[in-house]
Formats: sequence, C-alpha cells, structure tokens
Amino acid sequence: MKASLQLKMGQQLTMTPQLQQAIRLLQLSTLDLQQEIQSVLDSNPLLDVDEEFENPSADKKDQDSAESPTTEASKEESNTESETAVADSDWNEDIPDELSTDSDWDDTWQASAAPTPASTSHSGSGDDFDMDSRNGSTDDLQDHLLWQLNLTPMSNNDHIIAINILEGVDSDGYLKVTLEDILDSLDPELDIEMDEIQAVLRRLQQFEPSGVCARDLQECLSLQLSHLPEDTPWLALARKLIDNHIDLLGAKDYAALMRKLKVKEDELKLVIRGIQELNPRPGSQIEPQASEYVIPDVMVRKVKDEWRVELNPDISPKLRINDHYASMVKRADSSADNTFIKDHLQEARWFLKSLQSRNDTLLKVANKIVEYQQGFLEEGDEAMKPLVLHDIAEAVGMHESTISRVTTQKYMHTPRGIFELKYFFSSHVSTTSGGECSSTAIRAMIKKLIVVESAKKPLSDSKIAALLEEDGIQVARRTVAKYREAMQIPPSNERKRLV
Repeated sequence: MKASLQLKMGQQLTMTPQLQQAIRLLQLSTLDLQQEIQSVLDSNPLLDVDEEFENPSADKKDQDSAESPTTEASKEESNTESETAVADSDWNEDIPDELSTDSDWDDTWQASAAPTPASTSHSGSGDDFDMDSRNGSTDDLQDHLLWQLNLTPMSNNDHIIAINILEGVDSDGYLKVTLEDILDSLDPELDIEMDEIQAVLRRLQQFEPSGVCARDLQECLSLQLSHLPEDTPWLALARKLIDNHIDLLGAKDYAALMRKLKVKEDELKLVIRGIQELNPRPGSQIEPQASEYVIPDVMVRKVKDEWRVELNPDISPKLRINDHYASMVKRADSSADNTFIKDHLQEARWFLKSLQSRNDTLLKVANKIVEYQQGFLEEGDEAMKPLVLHDIAEAVGMHESTISRVTTQKYMHTPRGIFELKYFFSSHVSTTSGGECSSTAIRAMIKKLIVVESAKKPLSDSKIAALLEEDGIQVARRTVAKYREAMQIPPSNERKRLV
C-alpha cells in the first residue's frame, strides 16, 4: 500500500471553554447565577464589584473631588487608564462584540458544562441578611412531640413506651405502627403489658397539635372534637356522625345522613361546617418550612399605554475589571506573575462578556414573549394565546434549545404576579370558527365555570365540555378531566356539598 497525502475540507462546531461558560451562565437560575458570580469573585482577583454602582448615593464632596480635573487623583486615574489601554493592546485573544450562545447542544455539549460547585456566600450587602432563614424554626413533628414528652412527668417504663410510640408517628401525625408491634419491640425484662401501652397512648394523644397519635381518620377527628368546649352547639351531633356515619360523610350522601341523624338540612350544614374546621392532617401544622423566595429576572410594567420589559438590576452585582491589577500587565514579560495576571484578566473579560450575552438573550426573549402575550397582561388567563418555543425561536432567530434554556427557571414580574417564562407557552385547541385557543385559557375557563357552579349539583366533565363547545371551543371530556386534574380540582361527586 502506497502512502499518500490528501487534503479535505469540512465544518465542525468547536465548543471552546469560553463558549461553554457562556452557555452554562445562560441556563443558570438567578440564585445559581449569584453563587457562580461569588465563586468567580473569590477566585479571580481581576474582578471587583462596582461599589459606585452598588452605592450611587455617595457624598457630594467625594463626587466633586472626583470630577475636579486638577486633583492628583484624576491624574493617577488618567495614568491608570493609559496603562490599562496598553494592557488591552497586549491582549492575545480578541473577544467578539457579540458572543453567540445559540446552538443545538444536544450532540456537542455534554455533562462537562455542568455548573461548578460554588460558594454559598451572598455577594449582597448586610441589608440582604436573611433573618427568616437564620432564625426560623426547623423543628419537625418528632422534635415537637419529644419536647412535650420531656416536660411530662412519667415513670421510666412509660417514657420508654412513649419513645417507641412516637417513633411510629408519621409526618401527618398518625400512628402507623400497631400496638402489638410496639409491645413486641420492647424488652421482655421490662414486663410491660398492653394496657400500659394503651394508657401511654391516650396520654400522648393529649399532646399538641390536637389529634396527633391517632391511628385512623375517625380517631383523629374524635380527638379534636374532645378538645372543644362542651357547650359547642353542634358537638353532640358531630360526635355521633364521626363515630357512626363517617363513611356516609366521605361519600357526601347527605340525604342518608339526615335520615340517620334525624336532623334537617340546616342542622346538618352546621355540623358539617364544624367538622370542616377540623384538621385531618394535624402533623402538617408542625412541618418545617424553609422560606422560599422567587427573584424575578425581568420586570414588566406599562408606561403610557406601552408595555416595557427591563432586566431586574438586583439579580446580580455589577462587576468591573480591577484597574490597579490590570495596569500591572507588562509588555513582552513572560514571568510567572505577569502570566498569572494576563490569564486572569482574560478570564475576567470573558466572564463579563458571557454575563452580558446572557442578559441580552434573556431580554430579547422576554420582549418577544410580552409582545405575543399582551392580551394576558391586559385581560388575564382567558386571553392567553397559544405559544410554543418554535414561535419565539423564529422571532428572535435562535434555536429552540436556546429558548428552552433561557425560559427555564427564569421568572417575570408582571402586574398580574410573578410567572416563570415557561408559563407563557401552551399548546393550542381548535375552535369552531377555525381559530386556535390556548390550553391555559381553557384551564381558566374551566376554573371559572366550576367557581360559579351549584354546590348541590356540580358540573360534570361532560357538561363542562358542552358549555365550552357553546362558546366555540371544541374540547373532549377527557381533555377537560386532564386540565381539571392538573389544577388539582376534584371531580363533580367530590365537589358536592351542602355548605
């Protein structure tokens, strides 16, 4: 076989580290972006937070001295700028004016571009101290019950029994372990009998929240009724209903309940209203809930009959290149210190360019979404237009995968509330007039029909589909059921009520 040389031409998409960084920043949520920025600030001395931007209300005296052209400070600043310009001329890699982050990355960008673990410290000022997270209680139900147990005088055996009982209580407050299993788990040398376990259980059932340590729903509601004042007018009927006819209440068979209890409709309404005030999940009152905040990425407001979209200035600190360190870059110097400064200066400039590209792309996409969904901003959910990623991708000249990443975990603050950008995308349903209707608008219509329905005779899914068809919207009964379940609205038989 004879060796030969061949010349071939081809195109290949190369994912440089800088492009991977830009793509990674593009898909980060606001909180992740803040952590990423703080991590870069900690590792790159060439990047600083722009203190003047963070605190624009500087003293007037400092502003006047900074504006004076005859001061030594201005001369030093002029020298620093000239030295920085020299450093820029030594830049060995040109940064494009527009950093493209648009591509179909499914085949080219893999797990290597995953977010880097970042510091959890916050870059904001002391005013952003999260008092709720620092001082909020995170005790769960078990801790709450153990705290009450430690304040309750008991014998050693009773305390051991109580500990075993509380270990079988779930987050809803129900005892999920049988008393027989608890007895078997105890040390036989303690010589504990079943009546002792039952006595300790009754004692624990007096703990807060009311209804805790119950073995089923019936016992839970009965325990809560026992804590009510005896002069409660509907208490006797409620106890009778819970003890003997709770299955009829669950089936909403009000006619049978009135026969069994021998009461009229008004009396039954009073009893049911009282039972509805009880908590079927008493443990939920003690669930630790950490404070969760949604920081909008873009702000939408109406100014002179025109909707304006602006980036939220508080989502990240304003960064700048440290002029002092940048001025230290020397021409034709290959020392370790000079190379270190050059490399970090290059990384800092790329990072700033990536941030700017992220903001520009986000603002461009948000403007197009607002342009498409002005009806929603004006009238609400029922005016939402059908919109898919492809529509926005064509409008802004980007790939659909780019739009998907831009709209994931990014939020928009509107006069109607804060919504994820994904919320404005929905499929379409054909209308009798040949047009299209958004699935979000159909959900709003279904919810509106259910709100005004008769409590005694709720609308079935078939009836809702028929009412929508009268309005020109062709939707099947199964579709109505799917939208109703997505909104966590129970079926008609469960919505039936007297009160």
